[in-house]
Amino acid sequence: MKALIIDKPTKAEEIFLSECEIPKVKSGWVLVKVRAFGLNHSEQILRREEILENYIQKPVIPGIECVGEIADVSDTDFKIGDKVIAMMGGMGRSFNGSYAEFALLPAHHVFKVETDLDWAELGAIPETYYTAWGSLFECLRLKKSDALLIRGATCALGYAAIQIAKTLGAKVIATTHKENKFPLLKDADEIILDDGKLTGKISADKALDLVGPKVLKDTLKTVTPGESAFVCCTGILGGVELLNNFDPITAIPNGVYLTGFYSNTPTQKVVDEIFKFMNENKLRPCIGKTFEFENLREALIAQDSGKINGKIVVKI
Repeated sequence: MKALIIDKPTKAEEIFLSECEIPKVKSGWVLVKVRAFGLNHSEQILRREEILENYIQKPVIPGIECVGEIADVSDTDFKIGDKVIAMMGGMGRSFNGSYAEFALLPAHHVFKVETDLDWAELGAIPETYYTAWGSLFECLRLKKSDALLIRGATCALGYAAIQIAKTLGAKVIATTHKENKFPLLKDADEIILDDGKLTGKISADKALDLVGPKVLKDTLKTVTPGESAFVCCTGILGGVELLNNFDPITAIPNGVYLTGFYSNTPTQKVVDEIFKFMNENKLRPCIGKTFEFENLREALIAQDSGKINGKIVVKI
């Protein structure tokens, strides 16, 4: 099979596909014929620098998510040809991931789906929509009566969160730090130009912070204190991963609750809930651009450029 294999920091321009053996199945794992996968920021971090860390299997095939069909069931309850999605659980880090024609994956992180989405559309769903869903409902406990701030909304996760929240009936206030990206947020009720300081400019019931620690202290002051005043920090688009010298007593306003969503524990139950919601509301994901697998190099160059608005999907 063809796959992308890396063992050191690799620029997108240096990418090339290699030939390797199709993985042999083992107990508790299934072989998935990959039909599509989305590109993610975490894979970009892996490719640029994280590959040097000791906890990364090397060499490794990157890719934290994929969609496809079961090619070998091993000793699991799956059936040959089942349409599935897979994500997280160590994909592309602890074991080989999805940038390949076949992926050997632990059965507990592979999920059957019922959908009429084509492979490219389905490829835009797994990690992005699971993270948006978990952030909005598990962490923020979003209700249709809420006013929701989405900070750093011009990313695939932001678009998915807007779509889900608006479909639910919530009011959405979306931010971007570039005025020329306002048209991309047309589905939001209100669009705010984010200069890094929103305190005093807006008031929301709940906030999904995708910019991260760089602006988190400010985001905490944008929600109205009370029983529903939740802030969920899910992204690190601001480039700052840790909040040093963080004093929760002074940084978190009284009556405001801070949480974060970690997407490493998906379940079939949650996947079923997501697809039920999407099927019932006839939702389709926002795709920025689709590339064929043989053009993976070009897809990664496009990802690094930051000029693609929406999820980048690679189709095999």
